[in-house]
Amino acid sequence: MTPKQFQKTVWEYYKKHGRVLPWRLTDGTELSAYKILVSEYMLQQTQVDRVIPKYQAFLKRFPTIVKLAESSNADVLSLWSGLGYNRRALFLKRAAEKIVHEYGKKIPRSTETLQTLPGIGSYTAGAIMSFAWNTPSVCIETNIRTVYIHHFFADREEKVSDQELLSVIQKTCDIQNPREWYWALMDYGAYLKSQGVKTHRKSGSYAKQKAFKGSLREVRGAILKILTKNPRISLVKLYTQLPFDIERTERALGDLKKEGILVEERKHVRIC
Repeated sequence: MTPKQFQKTVWEYYKKHGRVLPWRLTDGTELSAYKILVSEYMLQQTQVDRVIPKYQAFLKRFPTIVKLAESSNADVLSLWSGLGYNRRALFLKRAAEKIVHEYGKKIPRSTETLQTLPGIGSYTAGAIMSFAWNTPSVCIETNIRTVYIHHFFADREEKVSDQELLSVIQKTCDIQNPREWYWALMDYGAYLKSQGVKTHRKSGSYAKQKAFKGSLREVRGAILKILTKNPRISLVKLYTQLPFDIERTERALGDLKKEGILVEERKHVRIC
C-alpha cells in the first residue's frame, strides 16, 4: 500500500465515521490549548467514554490554567476521582503552576519544552503540538499502532518496534492538517479494534493492562477518595474505613507519601 492509498483509506473512514469529542472543538487559542492539555493528561491509559464527563466537570471547576494553578491538590483530586492513576491529576496541577509562573501562562510550543512539564512524555508532547497548534509532529499511541501494524506489518511474526513505526508515520503524515490526521488515525484504529483487529499486540511497546480489582492502584484510589472528603484523618480511622489488609494499605500509603501526594503528621495523614 502506497502512502497516498493509505491516507485515502484513513480519510474516507474519518469523513464518514469521525467522532465528535469535546476536546476536538478547538480554535487555536490559548484557552483551547489549555483544554487539550487537560484532555491529554486525562486520556493517558483511560478510555474516552470515561474521560468525557470528568473532562467537562473539570473544566467547569477549573476553566483556565490560572484557576487550576491556584487550586488545592485536594480540589483537583476530588474532581479527578474515578479516573484512576491519580498521579496524573497532580502532574497536571504542577504543570499548570509551571506554565503560569515560568511561561507567562502560555502553553509551550515546542515538544522539547513540553517534555519538561511533569507527566508529559514524547507522545503527549507531540499530541499537544498537533492538536493545539496543528503543528506536524510524530505521535504514537495504541490506536495509531493498531492502524500502522495492520496495514504495514500485518505479516510480521516478530514484534514491531516504535522506531520502525516512526519511519512509516513520518512518510504518511498529512503535514498540511496533522490535527485532523491524527484524529482520523485514532478513530480508525478504535474502529479496527472494535472489529477484532489486535495487531497492536505485535508492538514491542504492548503491555497488557493489569486488572484494577485487587491491585495497589485500587488501594491508593480508595485512600485518596476518603481523604478528598476528610482534609485530615487519623491513621486509625483511615485503616478502619478501608477493606484491605494492613500490609497493602501501608504499601499504598508509603508510595503516596514518597510521591508527595500525602503527608503524615502526628499519626494523621492529609493531602499535600
